[in-house]
Parts: sequence; structure tokens; C-alpha cells
Amino acid sequence: MPAPNTISIDKLVRLIGTPKCPTLIDVREEDAFDADPYLIPSSHHYPFEKLSVSSGVPESQPAVVICQEGTSLSQGVGAWLRERGVPAEVLEGGFEAWKQAKLSLVPVSKLPPIDPRGRTVWVTRARPKIDRIACPWLIRRFVDPRAVFLFVPPSDVVEVAERFGGAPFDIEDVFWSHRGDTCTFDTMVEEFGLGTPPLLHLATMVRGADTARPELLPEAPGLLAASLGLSRMYADDLEQLDAGMLLYDALYRWCRDASDETHNWPTNKPRP
Repeated sequence: MPAPNTISIDKLVRLIGTPKCPTLIDVREEDAFDADPYLIPSSHHYPFEKLSVSSGVPESQPAVVICQEGTSLSQGVGAWLRERGVPAEVLEGGFEAWKQAKLSLVPVSKLPPIDPRGRTVWVTRARPKIDRIACPWLIRRFVDPRAVFLFVPPSDVVEVAERFGGAPFDIEDVFWSHRGDTCTFDTMVEEFGLGTPPLLHLATMVRGADTARPELLPEAPGLLAASLGLSRMYADDLEQLDAGMLLYDALYRWCRDASDETHNWPTNKPRP
């Protein structure tokens, strides 16, 4: 029987990548983390000795605590958070159970340095269309929910990234960019170890829309049309990103749950 205040791996898998995903807090001991430097998607590592409610754990938002095996360490941190008003659960079996299930893990070595507030910073060209909205969506939903995105003139991207400790993306001659006939979204899915069937399906859609190859997937022209429409609706890049997040949330759920469904009159309620 599961312990009280726990969440199963199956339930957490369905929450990750959606707006309803709780804050994921990895509290593995430093030696265990250093020996296996990977993170469950969208989680942050906080050594439990340094963890505080101000360390990226909003009091009103649910949290899931992850230790090595889901035992006393995460149970203690979960109780500590609940005492301070954070609705906290513990991942059953912890990091080891997730790893044994062969689920996606994000390599810490691929993450940019974090800023003083614990966020990654990313810099790209202003006036985004497809890749430069899709990539921030992927990062915020699967890598760093609090990531900061700076949109600047193309000639300033690299210098701004260096000055502000960020990672440049979707420009020529940087790590996070197009490779061959793939786009930056493809690169991020691969490098962050996120190659699940739904994300690979979405990556094909993004690639078709972003590289003028609508034949790759029937939905690619629709994504191009929606992306160009958003770019005409918003003069502010960050407002456009906020609107685009909803678009990609919907496309991801279609890829994950509904790509084989035809138009009908469903009576079922949506699942997480």
C-alpha cells in the first residue's frame, strides 16, 4: 500500500509537460547527485540542507519531492514543506524507480549556469515565429519552468548571452541551433534526452513548419499559419511567447493523447 502523501510515477509522467505540473524538487544527497548527474524533467536539485520555501517553492503551488529511493529524506522534506503551507507529495520509489522505468532524464551537463535566483537564462533573436517559441515552451515545460528568455537583435545575441550568463539559441554557429536539415527544437529534444513519441511527433511538426517542408506532416502548415498569425497579433515578444505557450500545450496534448481521434461529440472529461 502506498505511503500517505505520495505520488506514483505513472501519475507524475502525465503531469510533466503540462501547465498543471507541480514544482519538482530533487533533494538527493550531493554524492548521489554527483554520481548520477541527471534530473527528472522539469525538476531542480536543491540540497536539502539549503532548501527553504524561498528556494523556488511557491507556498500555493503543489510540489513533489524526489530523493534517491523515496524514503525518509524526501518524506522529511515533504513534511517540512507541508508544515510551511506547501502542498507536497513524495515520488514513490524516488529517482531510482524513475530511472529503472527507463523514463526521460535531463543531463545536468547540458544545462546553462543558473542566475542568482536559480533560473537558467536563454537569449535569441527578436520577433520569434516558430522555433523561438517552440524551444522556450520545451524548456519551460520539461527543463526549467522558471527559465528566462531574452529576445534581442540578431547581431547582439551572442554578446548579450555572454554578458548576462545566458545560452544563445536559434542563431548560426552556436550549440543550440539547427543541425543539417533539423531545427533547434530537434536539437533540444535530442540533447535534453526528451525523445518520447509525443515530443518526436511534435518535433516533426515544428521542423516541417520551420524549414518550409510542409510535406513532413499534415499539421505543419497549420502550425506555420498559427505562428505567423501570432506574430502579427503581438508587438511584444514576451506577450507572444505567453500566447504561444497555450498553442504548444494544445499541440503536445494532441500528440500525446489525441492524434488518432477524429471529430466527434465526445462526452469524456479531459485527463491530466
